Amino acid sequence: MENLKQLDRDLLIFLNNLGSEPFDGFWLLVTKQFHWTPVFMLLFYLLYRKTSLKFIGIMILFMAGLILFTDQLTNVAKYSFERLRPCNVPDLQDQIRVVMQRSSYSFFSGHASNSMATTVFFFLLFLRYYKEAKWLFLFPLVFAYSRIYLGLHYPADILVGYLFGAGAGLFFHHWFLKAERKFLTTPESR
Repeated sequence: MENLKQLDRDLLIFLNNLGSEPFDGFWLLVTKQFHWTPVFMLLFYLLYRKTSLKFIGIMILFMAGLILFTDQLTNVAKYSFERLRPCNVPDLQDQIRVVMQRSSYSFFSGHASNSMATTVFFFLLFLRYYKEAKWLFLFPLVFAYSRIYLGLHYPADILVGYLFGAGAGLFFHHWFLKAERKFLTTPESR
C-alpha cells in the first residue's frame, strides 16, 4: 500500500509540474462546470434532432438523478476517508504548483466521478445516432486533469472517481432504458 501511495504522490508531482503560469488561466477556466454549459447544450440539441422533446425531458430527469447520486456518494467517501488535498499537505508545498486552494477533502474526485458518469450516460445514448460518440470521453480527461494541474487531487482520486462514475453512468443508463421502453414508443417519434 505504501508503494501505491508513493507512486500516486510521484505521479501527482510529475503531472502537476508539467504546468506553467501562462496556462493557469486556461485550466482555471476548464475546471469550472459552468464553462462547459455550451458543450452540453450542443449535445442536448444533437440528441433532440434525432429523438423527441419527451426523450430529452426524461433524459434530463435521469441526468439530474445521476449527478445527485454521484455527487452525494462522492461526498460520503470524502468525509469517510478524510484524505487531505495535495494543496493542503505541508511537505508537498515545495514540490507542486498550487494554483487553487480548497479546504475540503480529496478522495475521491467529484469532478472525475460526475464527468465520467455523465459522459458514460451520454455516450451510450449518442452511440445510437453518432459514431463519433467516442470523442465525448475527452471531456472527463481534460476536466479531471485540471484538478491535478491545479494541485487539488492526486491521480488515484481521479482514477477512483472515473471508476465510480463509469459504474454510476452504466447503472443510470440501464434504468433509463427501462423508462424509455415504458414511456416512449420509439426514440425517433416526435
